[in-house]
Amino acid sequence: MIGTIVNTCTIVAGTLLGTLLHRGIKEKYKEVLYTGLGLASLAIGLNATITHLPQSQYPVLFIVSLAVGGVVGTWLDIDGRFKRLVNRTEKGTSQNNKNSRLGDGLSTAILLYCIGPLSMLGPVISALKGDHTFLFTNATLDFVSSAVFASTYGIGMVLAAPVLFLWQGMFWLVAHVSATAVSDDLMSELLIVGGLMITGSGLGLLRLKDCRTLNLLPALLVPVLWFLLKSVYFYWF
Repeated sequence: MIGTIVNTCTIVAGTLLGTLLHRGIKEKYKEVLYTGLGLASLAIGLNATITHLPQSQYPVLFIVSLAVGGVVGTWLDIDGRFKRLVNRTEKGTSQNNKNSRLGDGLSTAILLYCIGPLSMLGPVISALKGDHTFLFTNATLDFVSSAVFASTYGIGMVLAAPVLFLWQGMFWLVAHVSATAVSDDLMSELLIVGGLMITGSGLGLLRLKDCRTLNLLPALLVPVLWFLLKSVYFYWF
């Protein structure tokens, strides 16, 4: 778990640094950083999807996942509930505008930190091989990203750190308990769907399209359920 702990700590450190620099960074520079992070999100997301799409054993699974997950997420109003939760917990001046932006920032940051090749494969490799290289690399990227996010949205961005810890901890625990629970095929499908979600976040950061990416989170469960049903079918038949 050392890699995950380091990754979590770098997000906290980056958030603190970004918060300290918040008033020292002019709005035009924040806008540039904001745009840069949006472009980086597009690159990371598209790379994850394009790289793993040829490895997919079920080329239409990601489409079904996004369709089903999007409908379920919209029905549950995950994006709206999340932002309303942030609005209730964050008090201060210019509450409505500030909290709405914090909600957008947190949703984007959580997706960017959690849904990616390094963040998902890192804990698995760490548990199976004791190699923390992926997580240490991810920690470096997250340190920079968290500082940029905090310079725009403030100290509230630190709430993404425990989410990352629990997310990576889940992958580490599953891989540690059962080396076969997270197969390469399942990981590929998750990265294809996750990559598109990061791409959607990038579009939001660039203010091109609000994809309400939190409503797409249930899409990550569809490949898991598919592989689970497939394993049960082959076990019995």
